[in-house]
Amino acid sequence: MDSWEMSYTNGVTGTPLLSDTIGAHLDRTAARFPDSEALVVIHQGIRWTYEQLRRETDAVAAGFLALGLEPGDRIGIWSPNRMEWLVTQFASAKAGLILVTINPAYRLHELEYALNKVDCRALILASSFKSSDYIGMIRSLAPELDRCAPGALSSARLPGLRTVVRMGEEKTAGMYNFSDIAGLATDAHRRRLLDIAPTLQFDDPINIQFTSGTTGLPKGATLTHHNILNNGFFVGEAISLSERDRMCIPVPFYHCFGMVMGNLAAITHGACMVIPSEGFDPEPVLAAVEAERCTSLYGVPTMFIALLNHPGFERFDLGTLRTGIMAGSPCPIEVMRQVIDRLHMSEITIAYGMTETSPVSFQSARDDSTERRVSTVGRVHPHLEVKIVDAAGRVVPRGTPGELLTRGYSVMRGYWDDEAQTREAIDAARWMHTGDLAVLDAEGYCNIVGRIKDMVIRGGENIYPREIEEFLHHHPKIRDVQVFGFPDKRYGEQLCAWVILKDGERMTEEEVVAFCTDQIAHYKIPRVIRFVDAFPMTVTGKIQKFLMRQTMMAELNVGEEKTA
Repeated sequence: MDSWEMSYTNGVTGTPLLSDTIGAHLDRTAARFPDSEALVVIHQGIRWTYEQLRRETDAVAAGFLALGLEPGDRIGIWSPNRMEWLVTQFASAKAGLILVTINPAYRLHELEYALNKVDCRALILASSFKSSDYIGMIRSLAPELDRCAPGALSSARLPGLRTVVRMGEEKTAGMYNFSDIAGLATDAHRRRLLDIAPTLQFDDPINIQFTSGTTGLPKGATLTHHNILNNGFFVGEAISLSERDRMCIPVPFYHCFGMVMGNLAAITHGACMVIPSEGFDPEPVLAAVEAERCTSLYGVPTMFIALLNHPGFERFDLGTLRTGIMAGSPCPIEVMRQVIDRLHMSEITIAYGMTETSPVSFQSARDDSTERRVSTVGRVHPHLEVKIVDAAGRVVPRGTPGELLTRGYSVMRGYWDDEAQTREAIDAARWMHTGDLAVLDAEGYCNIVGRIKDMVIRGGENIYPREIEEFLHHHPKIRDVQVFGFPDKRYGEQLCAWVILKDGERMTEEEVVAFCTDQIAHYKIPRVIRFVDAFPMTVTGKIQKFLMRQTMMAELNVGEEKTA
């Protein structure tokens, strides 16, 4: 078989990779567009130019040095989307610190694990978010804060942590306030910051992101300046970002979608970052797009569904939108078409990737046909290679499903302090094993058909839940649907569908089965159907099918079946 018929492709481009560190590139952009708006944080009343952002970043970076932090130290950030988060992202990069991005939904056990796993020396945190009392939680883990001076923590449970910095103006024992950090720096610290800059290398680790695994403890994907700055740049290139663009970023900063595809795409192109609220809320997003005349909007499918179904949707003038990115989980075709039509996002793209690859590996193009943009995740990103392999690791022919592997500048350094897991994920040839099932067509477009662990084997038939979800999305009463497998004594596995109906609609299980009958193969028709109000998901909108499976196993009183 000719090589071009195999499932291998690479991103040929004439655009070179960036060789800057993140801090150097921010300086470069601020010099080009000093008076252009860089950051608008609506809920905090912040409106900064690029020169103001550079100054604020430098001041806080020098303040970090005044706290006694040294290049290579880990500094945690535990907060929803706020100005302080973004400033910490760039200031830590300038000081050579490794930013540890902590999920805003973490509770005590997860926080303790993350801080100790990477030996965080400092932690910056919001006071609270939704039901999470961050200050209360860190004080319960480190009660020594109540009787120590700021910066002098010695904690039994968090032995590496020395400094805790809180956001807001209230004072808390043992903690600095974020607003005080810049003022701690002296001229000596500012001179040292200038001395550090040329010593930083683009291959230095700069960010640790904990992956939300479905089993086992989270793993700390370790990413470099080169990894994430270039990925942000090429994401921006794919949607033709420029200094004229205003990007509405409602996705969380703690994840690559916000901090890389959002913030780093913006600063590599001189675009303005518009932050509508601390966490996703459809009305502030719609209001921000209208008031700030945003041209780009990011979100996961569930966010776009919430926007389209907002009762006041028609009140907002969204005509300035042209592009954006939908990512995080598979996009239902009908939702994508509505986004193009009703949100005026004619140039919206789909992106696919994973935290370990900085994150994007595939992205559709603005000028791809609507059919391509709604049915694939586009083509491979510039400078990257991908191949699709079978269970034995052999490259499969085009059009054949297999596991997607990717290689190139975007692949992480590894999992922090976990050689065994790193070797399991990245093979000897530096291919990152994604765990995703994909198909590559003759023109290099990729379709993600599911996770290897999500594939259902019913009576020897391989079933890809994504296919059934796409089919059910065509039903006029169905707003969203997730399909997964559960154990069955006779067939090994059976299919279950969780369905969210559109507002005001009623539906029976029999209607769902009737809709499927004679339209899809009998073995693909869900055996069990449940109507629900929401799906369990991570903060970034990734659906947690393993929790649905556990729920149904308990409800149906079935256990895992041993299959040959």
